Amino acid sequence: MVLPVPAGLDPIVATLFNPLGAGIRWGVTVPGTGPGDVVAVLGPGVRGLCAAAAAKEAGARFVMVTGLGPRDADRLALASKFGADLAVDAGAEDPVAALKKTTGGLADVVVDVTARAPAAFMQAIALARPAGTVVIAGTRGFGVGAPGFSPDVIVFKELRVLGALGVDVTAYRAALDLLACGRYPFASLPRRCVGLDDAEDLLATMAGERDGVAPVHGVLIP
Repeated sequence: MVLPVPAGLDPIVATLFNPLGAGIRWGVTVPGTGPGDVVAVLGPGVRGLCAAAAAKEAGARFVMVTGLGPRDADRLALASKFGADLAVDAGAEDPVAALKKTTGGLADVVVDVTARAPAAFMQAIALARPAGTVVIAGTRGFGVGAPGFSPDVIVFKELRVLGALGVDVTAYRAALDLLACGRYPFASLPRRCVGLDDAEDLLATMAGERDGVAPVHGVLIP
């Protein structure tokens, strides 16, 4: 698959076609997000911010992004620039209560893009309105369960729970177009660009295997 990069789009910014394509497919295409929807995005990393922007582009009436603790504080502060109407630290405030207080109800669509966060699944289920849609795109690792998970909740709320993994060419094309239009400040995302000599360190940092907070966007420049 070869897609042309729109003229004038910075090649470094263009590398966001992958996470933004994921945000578009997972946050809009898979759940069918449309005008007037209330959307909750769990995880304020690059895919979470991209999912928020994609939902807003699809006409969502309200978008909430959640994170957890000091490590996510700076990312939550960015969320409003990428379509979020509300950013919530789930370690300091109950996201369900916050969403109800602000919108008067629960989410039509919940998109979970958290990584290694077992408790996020039940939070996603709790945030969804009856007959709502929950997209699970974040992975926990094999053998890791979901604390407090009760399948009956899915039954009683008649939820549609969908898994999402890959990205297709349609989403990639839409991502490049959205990056090129400049509506969201993707160019100013906190990022680290490195050469091949520092690739291993960048990957370990992005994976949370180094001290400190990882950049939202990592770029390898050969």
